[in-house]
Amino acid sequence: MTDCGCEKAKAELEEYLHNELGKEDAADISQHIAGCDDCSNEAHVGEVLTHAVQRACKETAPEDLRSQVLLKIRQIQASH
Repeated sequence: MTDCGCEKAKAELEEYLHNELGKEDAADISQHIAGCDDCSNEAHVGEVLTHAVQRACKETAPEDLRSQVLLKIRQIQASH
């Protein structure tokens, strides 16, 4: 493995955090993040944000919001 550099690590960080890269690319980025403070900090922010979004997506929408969204969907479907 070779150090992939900051440019590649930052460009593919989101895919890396979501386990969407091939084994070799993920290993290269992991190795780079381990040795680069800037990329390590960016990866940490990405992880925190990813976990916050995952938690938020588990919450149920308020019933009035659900009703409004479903009504709008039905209106759009009826007009097509």
